[in-house]
Amino acid sequence: MTSALIPTYARADLAFERGEGSWLVSVKGERYLDFGAGIAVASLGYSNPHLIEALTRQANKLWHTSNLYQIPDGERLAQRLVDASFGEMAFFTNSGAEALEFACKTARKFHASEGHPERFHIITFEGAFHGRTIAMIAAGGNPKYIEGFGPKAEGFDQVPFGDIAAVKAAVGPQTAAILIEPIQGEGGIRSADPSFLRALRALCDEHGLLLVFDEVQTGVGRTGKFFAYELTGVAPDILAFAKGIGGGFPLGGCLATARAAKGMTAGTHGTTYGGNPLAMAVGNAVLDIVLAPGFLDEVARKGLFLRQRLAELRDRHPDIIAGLRGEGLMMGVQTKIPVGEFVAAARGAHLLTIPAAENVARLLPPLNISEEDLAEGVSRLDQACVALENARAKQGAAV
Repeated sequence: MTSALIPTYARADLAFERGEGSWLVSVKGERYLDFGAGIAVASLGYSNPHLIEALTRQANKLWHTSNLYQIPDGERLAQRLVDASFGEMAFFTNSGAEALEFACKTARKFHASEGHPERFHIITFEGAFHGRTIAMIAAGGNPKYIEGFGPKAEGFDQVPFGDIAAVKAAVGPQTAAILIEPIQGEGGIRSADPSFLRALRALCDEHGLLLVFDEVQTGVGRTGKFFAYELTGVAPDILAFAKGIGGGFPLGGCLATARAAKGMTAGTHGTTYGGNPLAMAVGNAVLDIVLAPGFLDEVARKGLFLRQRLAELRDRHPDIIAGLRGEGLMMGVQTKIPVGEFVAAARGAHLLTIPAAENVARLLPPLNISEEDLAEGVSRLDQACVALENARAKQGAAV
């Protein structure tokens, strides 16, 4: 069957019609355990009653008003995010890429407001992924995303991840900020060492730079903390978030200190849909659950449980699994085989995972997943590993 969709995705031959908790049900009625959560988006699983109630209640009242008017639930969501973080001010967008565009514009505008418009360069890191806009593919620096879209947008300087000497060498009179993911998601669940982040903070303070964290994937409880920066003791000046904050509804945003955001005055930026009443209702409903007493502690506990079970899996299948990475319920399984084969074998066992760089399969289950479903997921990974080992044994015998 010919599709009318532009073929920018290599889609699996699989479609879903409904979701139930941590499970998806295909159009053929098959049940799949979802350890991808729509790439860390379905933070509270599927068909969550509290989110459904909040969305339908708001949908029966008002879907959209423009940001020419006040949106009370947006004021409430912003205050709750500020109260739970380093931030003093918030801005809402529709996606992570838009949140990062706003973050970079905020950093540049800060220096312009200080009388230094020449300071617009932002230091970023190899292996990063910040979105697919023209500016954000330049920030990420991955040639496969840049090729064919014209000259790389000016003002983004990549250095090796974790190399403080390279960062220091890249700082110059045009440098405005440093942008980093505390844990690179697409880059292979690579965690920045806390000492490296502390060194970045000190460097920013020394040179008057702004430190910007991309927590689109790590934020809103994914690591067992509300934001991953809390694991390191290093607070940024600006933080972009998205994915989990909407629980599946398109929602993103930025947090910033008042000082960092001082250049973003009326008319400097805008969005048609960002912060609309539907999104704000869902965002507040997500926080009702994620910020409830004990919830994040449970995420951290379940993350430890998952890591322990995965370590046992690695010991059972040393020819398939090379190592483990990550924090909380943002785990990576590094494989000794092409990661696409591993992801396909897991899908064959009706478990959904997400491929990443460095031969890493990402495990990003809903934050409220049960311990029983976590154990079931590892069991299905075990089945996938056995299938891969048997296939290789047959190939060896044939040779």
